[in-house]
Amino acid sequence: MNEQALLSTPPRYSRLLWPLMAALLIIGWSSGFVGIRYASEEASVALLLFWRTLLSGLILLPFALAFGPRLRWRGILEQILFGVMSVFLYLGGFALAIEQRVPTGLVALISDLVPLAIAALSQPVLGEPLSRRQWLGTAIAVSGVLIVSFDSLSFGKAPLWAYGVTVGSMLVFALASVLYRRRRTEPMPVHQSLCIHTLTGALLFGFCAMLQGGLAPPMTQDFAIGIAWLVLIATFMAYGIYYTSLRMFPVAKVSAAIYLSPPVTMLWAWALFSEPLTMAMFVGLAVTLAGVWMTSRD
Repeated sequence: MNEQALLSTPPRYSRLLWPLMAALLIIGWSSGFVGIRYASEEASVALLLFWRTLLSGLILLPFALAFGPRLRWRGILEQILFGVMSVFLYLGGFALAIEQRVPTGLVALISDLVPLAIAALSQPVLGEPLSRRQWLGTAIAVSGVLIVSFDSLSFGKAPLWAYGVTVGSMLVFALASVLYRRRRTEPMPVHQSLCIHTLTGALLFGFCAMLQGGLAPPMTQDFAIGIAWLVLIATFMAYGIYYTSLRMFPVAKVSAAIYLSPPVTMLWAWALFSEPLTMAMFVGLAVTLAGVWMTSRD
């Protein structure tokens, strides 16, 4: 199916397809916390991200070579650029900020403001302006995210540049999302583009991990569980559905679903790690749901 066919998906299918894809996107996007929770105690962030991206790319490689159009250098180089932006700079920037002691709650809040940056870029870059209702929905969704994140917010004592890295990582991913939607070359199937993105990230994260001591993974059960979770759910499910959705729906509509990742992340933490739920989380979830509905509905 080519790009034009995807963009012209009949409304009767879109009404059923988008809620399902949005639900899977939210589950996948918020699940990254689970894998990191399992594996981060066993290895440095660079080593963790190296094995996450390397295994993801190697699993996808035979499918990328066997299925889909022939890979051409122009398309490969374009996807390498997206890999640098949406994998290495995005994930690596937040990881670096956390290592520099930027509070995790603040990092999570800034990362979840990606849809706001995408909404701001949609008009000048894509010519996809948001209506007044969508801007109102965006404001409501951001309010919900703030309610959910309020208890964990602090500013810490990290160096000033580390806070800039946090904001910059969020803006880089937002820019990569709108450029991915705008690209002029022949669209590449998601399994091929994601393979290139992850292998690009693996090369760069591997270099960083080498500087920190080596590439050997910890041979522990928690690290194995964390990496498997990050590869299968947080990479294949989250990134795969995100890139597929960008081809089929307006970028602001797709990104708005990410606003729901903070409350869903806290549900993951409650279900798997027995972390307490508070009334503020449920209030924030309800407010965020209302904002996402206003932003996403046709």
